[in-house]
Amino acid sequence: MIKVGIIGATGYAGAEIVRLLQAHPDAQVVWYGSRSYIDKKYSETFGNFYKLVDSKCLDDNMEELANEVDVIFTATPQGLCASLVNDDILNKVKIIDLSADFRLKDVKIYEEWYKIEHKSPQYIEEAVYGLCEINRDKIKNARLIANPGCYTTCSILTAYPLVKEGLIDPDTLIVDALSGVSGAGRGGKVANLYCEVNESAKPYGVAVHRHTPEIEEQLGYAAGKKLTINFTPHLVPMNRGILATEYATLVKKDGALPTASDIRAAYEKYYGKEKFIRILEHGVYPETRWVEGSNFTDIGFKIDERTGRIIMMGALDNLVKGAAGQAVQNMNIMFGFDEAKGLDLVPSFP
Repeated sequence: MIKVGIIGATGYAGAEIVRLLQAHPDAQVVWYGSRSYIDKKYSETFGNFYKLVDSKCLDDNMEELANEVDVIFTATPQGLCASLVNDDILNKVKIIDLSADFRLKDVKIYEEWYKIEHKSPQYIEEAVYGLCEINRDKIKNARLIANPGCYTTCSILTAYPLVKEGLIDPDTLIVDALSGVSGAGRGGKVANLYCEVNESAKPYGVAVHRHTPEIEEQLGYAAGKKLTINFTPHLVPMNRGILATEYATLVKKDGALPTASDIRAAYEKYYGKEKFIRILEHGVYPETRWVEGSNFTDIGFKIDERTGRIIMMGALDNLVKGAAGQAVQNMNIMFGFDEAKGLDLVPSFP
């Protein structure tokens, strides 16, 4: 049994980690960290944990926490984990950071897009980008994991095999993605109030969303070159879910465009044995309702022969595979557990 500490346990992603670990046979949460609710019972903050979690919320003292647990999840805003981590802590405990502090390998790009100074750039190179299906071997021996963002997980997984196999021109890639409101976090913001969101859909962060360089960097590794893409997120009136629709020009080989069989073979090559990626049948497209509450990513595609382009679609639950579920999956890999422990969840519907 490993001991787990969570800093940011009273945010949506932190609470989802707590929920998932309630069903994990080899992990026990012993530290529910929260700046806003110190000494308040955790179940008073989230009533769904009544009679399940009796503990009180503690502070975010990572120095003390590192002496108490085997792994720390930091489900916090950008900048906090980087300001707290040090050699002494990393020598004692593994850290899975759900913020963007260690996702980007170029500190200048991080500071440009996030508008804050990075407090511990010396750990950026060491940190492993925790996209489990792609970086599993690196994750196994890591002590610092940069857990990917929700938009990025969906966008990267949807396009990765086709970029890696050279079936699409990645420089033509356009990503349109829709997110439920929980993706914006639990903090009070006028733009996320019920009356502001209900019965409406809107683009935001157009051409400047902070997940853009993360998608570019990771797909750039697959392409073997630096990429520049178009990424436009949209807020839609639902609690959970990400749906990414991606467009790219197909690349001819021997004078012919790839067929649907070629595309499916590429997805099967990389994901055929993956438990948490479901490649949908031909003509079936992802829907957020079929992944809600689960760690699955559903992927479908359609070749547009008229334009010589492909339309790729992916869906996941932004709080599970897009955040907490992937973090637990990373933990399982790091500690040598079965990856599915705590994550064997049937999507909930309706």
